Amino acid sequence: MDEIAAALKLDPIEFRRKNWVQAGDLMPIAPLLGEGEKETVITVPLIESCGLNECFEQGMKAIGWERKFEAGWHEVPGKPHLRRGLGAAMCMHGTAIPGLDMGGASVKINDDGSFNVLVGATDLGTGSDTVLSQIAAEVLGVPLEDIIIYSSDTDMTPFDTGAYASSTTYISGTAVKRAAEQVAEQIKERAALMLELDSWHDIRLENRHAIAGDGRSVSMEAIGLHSLHQDQQRQIMATASFVSMDSPPPFAGQFAEVEVDTETGQVTVTKLVMAVDAGVPINPITASGQVEGGMVQALGYGHCEEMAYDETGNLVNDQFGPYHIYRADEMPWMQAILVQTNEPTGPFGAKAIAEIPKDGVAPAIANAVYDATGTRLRRIPFTPQRVHEAMHS
Repeated sequence: MDEIAAALKLDPIEFRRKNWVQAGDLMPIAPLLGEGEKETVITVPLIESCGLNECFEQGMKAIGWERKFEAGWHEVPGKPHLRRGLGAAMCMHGTAIPGLDMGGASVKINDDGSFNVLVGATDLGTGSDTVLSQIAAEVLGVPLEDIIIYSSDTDMTPFDTGAYASSTTYISGTAVKRAAEQVAEQIKERAALMLELDSWHDIRLENRHAIAGDGRSVSMEAIGLHSLHQDQQRQIMATASFVSMDSPPPFAGQFAEVEVDTETGQVTVTKLVMAVDAGVPINPITASGQVEGGMVQALGYGHCEEMAYDETGNLVNDQFGPYHIYRADEMPWMQAILVQTNEPTGPFGAKAIAEIPKDGVAPAIANAVYDATGTRLRRIPFTPQRVHEAMHS
């Protein structure tokens, strides 16, 4: 896109803006995506949430995009061999694999008013146990500490296709939400019995209580005790599962600032900014951490990490050191921006954020190097030798 914009003498972001999708657009590429599951996507889906405009507005402001139009900005004072550049990339990913990914969840109340939530989803360090607990707590009107979650034990938990494909919050989260909603209805029914009400439809769950329209309430602990030990005893619990034919795409704007040593080809990434539309983030702190961590992984992928082989096919850099990964003290200045939209098909408006942080760093750096030197890079990682050869070819 940058190359086409340059050929047309157009600003690369304005060129993208003329062509990128918006909420309400059809996504004809969708039936061609997936892992052998094309037949499950029967109709061309509609994009129902898209925050690209806001992603680029906030990302451009955070990176200081207008500096690239200032006279002399690309030069580093006192260092004539260094050139500065800014680059951007537009990103789109998917949310789960439609018609394939499935998650199950089970929720039950205990006699102290706490809840057990059983899910097949596996927390790989992504914080999904917390996110899924938050979803259940929101539906049931209780604080997070009242949710006891059990995950990924196949002897006792429901099935889940797996923690992959940016699917856990969307797929497993919807299963949790549906199971919790069924439990909420049972709680309201029990509260109506305890309050001697004819109907439970105006009861709401809030602050560990079921509150009737007339203001009277009963606590979750009382409901748990009553349901398990007193009148018309029964276990309040429910199980639900979810598989989606939708795969709402998250969108993002990725921005990079670099300094390039024209004598050696060394590229130094000084700033990374990513603004991501992942719908409504269930947990903004973990979502921001996901964006930051993904950018760091993508930085190594695009900038310095490479498996090198000799002429016989043997790996020659099979240790850290020769295979270089970024250390903490080598990190560029980074900023993660969450742009909130509302995805109607997702739990509480959420869609994926897991993989999209990997998508834009390499092309953004490549475009920044072009902005600095006028040289197009065609292969990652952007090692000094590769960059030097490209500049002098």
